[in-house]
Amino acid sequence: MTEISLQVEEQGERLDRYLAEKLTDLSRSRIQQLIEQGNIQVNGKVCTSKKANVKAGDRIMLEIPAAEPLKLQAEDIPLDILYEDDQLLILNKAAGLVVHPAPGHPDGTLVNAILAHCPNLPGIGGVQRPGIVHRLDKDTTGAIAIAKTELAHQHLQAQLKAKTARREYLGIVYGAPKTESGTVDLAIGRHPVDRKKMAILSVEQGGRSAVTHWRVLERLGNYTLMHFQLETGRTHQIRVHSSHIGHPIVGDPVYSSGHSVGVNLPGQALHAWRLRLRHPLSGDWVEVTAPVPETFTTLLEVLRRRIGISR
Repeated sequence: MTEISLQVEEQGERLDRYLAEKLTDLSRSRIQQLIEQGNIQVNGKVCTSKKANVKAGDRIMLEIPAAEPLKLQAEDIPLDILYEDDQLLILNKAAGLVVHPAPGHPDGTLVNAILAHCPNLPGIGGVQRPGIVHRLDKDTTGAIAIAKTELAHQHLQAQLKAKTARREYLGIVYGAPKTESGTVDLAIGRHPVDRKKMAILSVEQGGRSAVTHWRVLERLGNYTLMHFQLETGRTHQIRVHSSHIGHPIVGDPVYSSGHSVGVNLPGQALHAWRLRLRHPLSGDWVEVTAPVPETFTTLLEVLRRRIGISR
């Protein structure tokens, strides 16, 4: 239990808004939760109304309960750490690793691994858990940022919303794009028939805005090494957009024809290559590059040999 005492100096402000301004390491939703749970007193009396106004001279006492343990088992799964401090953890996710427990994957996930790696997380929303602010598909490899604190969680979410965080991917696609670069600006939503898939859907049909910038890095006959930059982060965004423009990701079991390329791939040839974001405390840029997995490199080498390129 942590106790915080404050004396109000300003006049006539909502309780939740005042506390959010003063306690920047707590999100406004967390403060509202504490108010509703009776953990805040104003002038010695419990206040459960987030809309209550406070005035100059009021004394506020907060009791912040210790974070509850997450009801998941910590698992000692190896992690490839690209960056870590007391606020952030950036990992190079391996293929086959699901980020968060879900039906069909109750354990053996990245979250289970992080709980073992960080046994003393301070908690987000009152629960001792890591803050997953963006996800990678099970078989997509590469850089993923994890918030360790409530402050970092808020900050990273805000960066993604404001599109200031930069997420760059490498992918190998079927076919040869006619131009050297382009942008796909098409909303994505849950497929109306196959609920395991995403699809191009208008906003009126329930789709959400999705923007992917792409450019050709290397032409490999009937295959192409592409650079992708995300402006938004919808589920399966690059995979759906690439398939829509006629150049699905090689090895994608859902959105491509799936014919063999002669390399045993664990899934789609898509790698979250570079991640750039502001540190939640210092404001400095943090940039990491995730090494390309061996299967991706092997596929590139095979495709180069087929067209007589050696490196």
